[in-house]
Amino acid sequence: MSKSKFKAVAKTQNSHQARQAFGLLSLALIGLFVLSGAKVVLSKDLIKAHGISTFGDLKYGGDFTHLDYVNPDAPKGGYISEWTQGGFDSMNPFSLKGRAGAMSSTMLESLLAGTSDEIGASYCLICETMEYPQDRSSVIFNLRKDVTFSDGTPLTADDVIFSFETFLSKGLTDFRTVLSEQVESARALDPYRVEFTFTQGKPTRDLPADMGGLPIFSKAHYQSNGLDLEESNMTPLLGSGPYVPDRVIVGQTLSYKRNPNYWGAVHPLMKGTNNFDEIRIEYFSDGNAAFEAFKAGTYTFRNENSSKSWATSYDFPALEAGHVVKAELPSGDKASGQAFLFNLRREKFQDLRVREAIALMFNFEWSNETLFYGLYARINSVWENTWQAAEGVPRLAELSHLQPLVDAGLLQPTILTNTAINGDVSGAKQLDRGNLRKASALLDAAGWAVGSDGMRANAVGEKLRVEFLNDSPAFDRVILPYVENLKALGIDAMMTKVDDAQYTDRTRPPSYDFDIISSRARSGYFSGSELKQFYGSQTADVSA
Repeated sequence: MSKSKFKAVAKTQNSHQARQAFGLLSLALIGLFVLSGAKVVLSKDLIKAHGISTFGDLKYGGDFTHLDYVNPDAPKGGYISEWTQGGFDSMNPFSLKGRAGAMSSTMLESLLAGTSDEIGASYCLICETMEYPQDRSSVIFNLRKDVTFSDGTPLTADDVIFSFETFLSKGLTDFRTVLSEQVESARALDPYRVEFTFTQGKPTRDLPADMGGLPIFSKAHYQSNGLDLEESNMTPLLGSGPYVPDRVIVGQTLSYKRNPNYWGAVHPLMKGTNNFDEIRIEYFSDGNAAFEAFKAGTYTFRNENSSKSWATSYDFPALEAGHVVKAELPSGDKASGQAFLFNLRREKFQDLRVREAIALMFNFEWSNETLFYGLYARINSVWENTWQAAEGVPRLAELSHLQPLVDAGLLQPTILTNTAINGDVSGAKQLDRGNLRKASALLDAAGWAVGSDGMRANAVGEKLRVEFLNDSPAFDRVILPYVENLKALGIDAMMTKVDDAQYTDRTRPPSYDFDIISSRARSGYFSGSELKQFYGSQTADVSA
C-alpha cells in the first residue's frame, strides 16, 4: 500500500473516562434535553428565544456566526470510512423489523440541535425562533422558510406535524408509549409555525426540547413511496440533512455523500462541520476480520474497543511506517462501560438474591489483570463519571423521592440507609472462594439448593440454568471463565454463540429469548422522560 492512498487513524478512550456518543441515531434517545433561554424576548407571557438550555443561559447569543470549536473555513473533501459488525437489510432505523443500516437516520434533522461544548443546551436549526410560557406547558416553533429536503422541496409545518403523528402511531413502541402520555395536541398554526401543547400534570421540564429533538422527514416522499415506519424498508426516509445515501450494498457497505445543495451549509450551527465529501461504513462478520481489514487499509478510522488488541496487536507495518496514527484520547465524558444485563422477564432473575449471587461470580480484578491488560476500571453506576452517580448514603433530597417508593413496597427499606452499591472486590485467582461462599448462601436462601449431582435446583426440581447469549467471538474469553465460576457454584451455565441476525431476533420484542447479554445500560447526562422509555414498567415489554 502506498502512503498517498492509505492514511488511517486508530484511537482508544481513557479507560477511566470512556465516552459513548448519546445522539439521535435512534429515536429511542429522544435527543435534546434543554430548557430556559438566553437573550429572550417576553411577549404576551411567552418567552421567545433562539434556543433553550437546562442550565442557566445559553453560551451562544442570537447573533453567533459559528461554534467556537470548529474552523469555519475548514477545507472540504475526501472521505472517512469506519467499520461495524454484522449486516443490515433495512434503511429504516425506527422499526424493530430488520437490521437498520448504520447512520440510517443521518439524513434527518430536527427543529433544534445541540452543541458539543454545552450540556443540556440546544439552538434553533430548522426553526428560526421558539416561544414557550414560563411553565413550559406548550411550545411554538417558528420555522425557517429556506429549509429544503435533499430533493429540493420545502420543509413546512405539515411535514413536522406528519412526522410527529407518524412517530406517535408507528415505529418504536417504547418511544410512542411515553410520547402519547406527554403531548395533548400538536397542530400547524400556519405553513411555518407549529404548536405542541403538553398534558396537564406531567413534568414539563424537558418537553419543549423533546419536541424540538424529533426527527423530521418528508410527508410527500413517505406517502408516494408507500413507506411504513413499522416495516423494514430499503427506501430511506427523505430528510433535510447534509448527507444523503449514495452507495448501498446490502450487508456489506454503506456510504453517504455530502449534499452540495444542503440548505444549512452556512447556518451558524453547521458552518465548519460536515467536511467530508463521503462517509463510508464497512461491515464485517466479527472484530477479528475487521481488524485485519484495517491493517490492510480497507477503512481509515478505527475506535478500538478491545484492550487485548490495543495492548498487543498494533505492531503492523502500516503503523510502523507512519501510515496509521495510534492515539489515546482522554475524555471527561460519561463512562460507557460494558455490563452483563439480566432479562428480568425470566422468573428466576426476579429474585435479587439470585442476581447478586451470579454477579459475585464475575471476577473483575482477575479479568482485568489477565484478560484486559490492566486497562479497565470498574464502573459502579449507569451514570459513572457524572454528578448523577450515586455516592455514599442518600441525601435529604434523595430521601424525599425514595421514601414514597419504600412506603409503596416498591423498594427495600435498606435503600434509605445503605451506601451506594459498588462491585465486590475479588482476589487474584479466577475463582474467589470468599465470594463463592457469599453467593452460595444467597442461593440457598433463595431456595436454590445443591442436589446430589452438585447442581442447584428449586423446590420443584427445576435446575438453575443460565445462558449467556454472545455474538462476538472476541468476548468468548471473557464469558467462558465466568461460566466456569458459575458452574463451581452449582449453576448450569453455558455460552451460546449466535450470529448478528440471530442475536438481534432473540434480544428484541416480542421474543426476548435470552438470559444474560453483554451490553451497555442506557443513560444521559441528566435524567428526563427518556428514563421511562429505557427503564419504565410501561415499556418493559416493548423496549428494544
